[in-house]
Amino acid sequence: MTDEELAKDLGPLAALTIGVGTMIGAGIFVLPGTAVLRVGPLAAATFVLGGVIALFTALSASELGTAMPKSGGAYFYINEALGPLFGSISGWANWLGLAFASAFYMYGLGEYVNTLVGAPALALGPLSLEAAQVIGLIGAVLFIAVNYMGAKETGGLQIIIVLLLLGILAIFTVVGLLNADLDSLTPLAPPGSVGDVLPVTAIVFVSYLGFVQITSVAEEIKDPGRNLPRAVIGSVLLVTVVYALFLVVLLAAVPNELVAGNDTAVVDAARLLFGQYSIFGFDLSLLGWALLLFGGLLATASSANASILSSSRINFAMGREKIITPNLNEIHPRFGTPYRSIAVTGALIIVFLLLGNLELLATAGSVLHLIVYGLLNLALIVMREAEPPGYDPDFTVPLYPFVPIIGAITSFALIIYIEPLVILLSGGLTVFAALWYFLYARKKVEDSGVLAEWILSRSDELPETAVSAATSVRPEGDDYRVMVPLSNPATEKHLITLASAIAHQYDGTVVAVNIANVPDQTSLEAARDRGAHDAAHDLLDKAQADAETFGVDVETHVVLSHRTFEEIFDAARTYGADVTVMGWGEDSHGAPGRAESAIDELARSLPSDFLVFRDRGFDASRILLPTAGGPASDLSAGVARVLQAEFDAEVTLLHVAEDEETGRAFLTEWADEHGLSGADLLVETGDVEAAIERAAEDATMLVIGATEKGLLSRLVQGTLVLDVLYDVDCSVLLAERAHERSLLDRLFGGGTDSAEAATGVTTEPKTPNLSNPEDGPDADR
Repeated sequence: MTDEELAKDLGPLAALTIGVGTMIGAGIFVLPGTAVLRVGPLAAATFVLGGVIALFTALSASELGTAMPKSGGAYFYINEALGPLFGSISGWANWLGLAFASAFYMYGLGEYVNTLVGAPALALGPLSLEAAQVIGLIGAVLFIAVNYMGAKETGGLQIIIVLLLLGILAIFTVVGLLNADLDSLTPLAPPGSVGDVLPVTAIVFVSYLGFVQITSVAEEIKDPGRNLPRAVIGSVLLVTVVYALFLVVLLAAVPNELVAGNDTAVVDAARLLFGQYSIFGFDLSLLGWALLLFGGLLATASSANASILSSSRINFAMGREKIITPNLNEIHPRFGTPYRSIAVTGALIIVFLLLGNLELLATAGSVLHLIVYGLLNLALIVMREAEPPGYDPDFTVPLYPFVPIIGAITSFALIIYIEPLVILLSGGLTVFAALWYFLYARKKVEDSGVLAEWILSRSDELPETAVSAATSVRPEGDDYRVMVPLSNPATEKHLITLASAIAHQYDGTVVAVNIANVPDQTSLEAARDRGAHDAAHDLLDKAQADAETFGVDVETHVVLSHRTFEEIFDAARTYGADVTVMGWGEDSHGAPGRAESAIDELARSLPSDFLVFRDRGFDASRILLPTAGGPASDLSAGVARVLQAEFDAEVTLLHVAEDEETGRAFLTEWADEHGLSGADLLVETGDVEAAIERAAEDATMLVIGATEKGLLSRLVQGTLVLDVLYDVDCSVLLAERAHERSLLDRLFGGGTDSAEAATGVTTEPKTPNLSNPEDGPDADR
C-alpha cells in the first residue's frame, strides 16, 4: 500500500506516521555522537533549535497544503507561487537533498549492521571505503531494487514501525531516567562549545526532513483542512520533544565520553544501562544492546526507504510541470513503478555513498532542504499578498507575516554555519538548477507562477526593474504572446481583432498595452497621482472585451512614459512579446527633425516579429501577398495563414519575375513550403510596384514585407513599401521579422526590399512562430 492509500484509509494517524516515520531515523540514532563531541550537553539544545526552525516552516507548509493539495509538496507550492525558475531550484534541491539524506541513512544503517557483523574496510582502486560504507552500499542496492520492483509497505506496517521506534526510545528513556545524574550535564556549555551550537544545528537538521512529505499526500487525507496541519505540526512537535528528552536522558545517564564521536553511541549506552539489571539471573545488557540495535536498523532503513519513495513524487511533479522530461516518470510495464526515476535516484545515492562521509552527507541533505524550506516560506508570503483565485486555505498561519518571515530568515541563515565545502557544493547545485531552467526547462514550461503574474498585473505601479526581472525569467513554453500598443480608440478594435486572431490560432495571449505619453515637464509619479493610468484603463477595458470574444487570454497594462515610441521597445521586452501588432496613422511614419522615421526605427530594433497595420477598414476576405522570398515574406505568409484560417480569407500570391514560367515555378514551390498551396497564384512581369498596385485593386488587404534597405539607400533610391502604401486603396499590413542590424547596415543599407527578395541577419525565432508553417494553422483545412 502506498503512502497515499495509507492516508486515504487511515486518516490523520497515518498522515502523522508519514512525517514521524521519516524523521525518527539516523538523525537520533547516529548524530548524537557528532553533536556531543562538538558541544557537549548542549547537543540537546541543537536538536531543539532545529525543531523550532522546522516548526516555522511546518506552519507555512500546513497553510499551503490545505490550500493546494497537490502531489509534489514543497516543490509544487514554490513552483506555483514563485515561478518555474525557483521551481527548478527547489525541485532539484529537494530531489538531490533526498538522495543525500538517503545516502546518509544508508551510511547510518551500515554503522549499525557493522556493530553486529564487524565487517572489514574495502579498497576500490583509489577509493578506500569504511565497513559502514560497504554495508550501506549493499543496503542501498537492496532498497533501490525493492522500490524498482514495486514492493509496497502496508499502512499497518508503517504505523507498527513508528510505534516500535517510539516504544524503543521510550524504554531507553525510562531506563535512562532511573540512572540519570544531573551532574553529568555539567558543564552544560563546555569551553568553546557555544560558538558551535548553530553549526551543529545545521548538521542535525537532517533529522527534520520528513514533515513536509505529509503535504504531498494532502489530497488523500480525510478532512485535510483539519487533519493535515495536525499531522504536519504535530509530527515536528512530537519528534522535537522525543529528541530533546532522549538526548538529555542519554547524557545524564552515561558518561559524555562514551557518546562523543561514537556513531553507535545509543547502542553502547543501552548495553551499559541495561547491564545494571537482571531477570532470573540473566544480565539484560545484551537485551538493551539488541533492542537499540534493532531500533537503529529499523529507523535508518525506514527513513531511507521513505526518502526514495518521496523522490519519485518530486520527479513526477517536476515532469508534470515540464521542469524535467516527463519520460523520466515512465511506468514500468511489469512492476508499475517509475523505474527510470528510481534508477537515477539510486545511482545518485550510490555515488554520494562512495564519495561522502557521515557529516558531509548529513550537511548536504540539510542545506539543500533548508533552501527549499526558505523558499517555501517565501511562497506563502507571495500567495497571501497576491491572493490568486482559488487560494482558500482551511488553515491559516498565525501571526502572519512574522511566522513565514522568521521561517525564511532562519532557514537561509542556518546555511551560513555549514562548512564552506558543502555551501560551495550546494551553491553549485543551485546554479546548475538555474541554468537547467534557462537552457532546458524555460522552453517547455508554460505556467509563469503567481509572483510574475502579480508583478506584471501591476506594471504601472511597480519599479521597472521589478517588471523587467519578472519578464526576463518567465517561461517561453507554448505561450505565444501578441502585444498590441494602443492609443487611438478609433483603431483599437481592428488592431485587437488582428492580434486576437493570431493569438487564437496559436493558443496564445493578447497583451494590450496603453503607453500613455506624459509631458517632460510632468514627473511620472505626478502623472500617476493625477490618475493618468486610470484614464488609460478605459481603452484597455474595451480592448479586453473585444479580445475575449475570440476566447483568448488577455493581459492589460498601462505604461506612463516621456518617450512614446521608444517605450514600445521596452514594453516588447518587458512583456515577452513574440509579435507586436500596431497601427500606422497618417503621420506615424515620420517625425519632425528626424531623418529616419519612427516606425522604421521600430522595425529595425523591436525584439519581436512586427506587424504594422495601415487601417482603411478591417476586411480580411481577400488577401494579396506579394513575395520574392526572404524572412519578412515568411512572416507575411504566416499572417496570411492565420487570416485564412480565422476569417476564411481568399489568398492571392503575387510574384514579379522576368518570365512567367520561371516565376510560376518559384511561386508554386514557395506556396507549398509556406502552407499556402491552396492560394491563387499570380505571376507578373515588368515593374514590381505597378504590378502590386494592379493586383491590389481587387484585394481588401495587402500583406507585404517591410523594407530591408538602410537609411541612406532609402533617401537616395526611395522605398518601395512606402510608395505602395499610399498608392493602394485597401488596408495594408507590413510584416517585419525581428533581427539585428549593425550601425553600418542602418546607415548604408545593403539589403533589398522584401518584395525584391528581402534578406538580413535574423534572430532564431521562438517556437511556435508565425514564420513557420508547421507551427501555425493549416491553410488547407
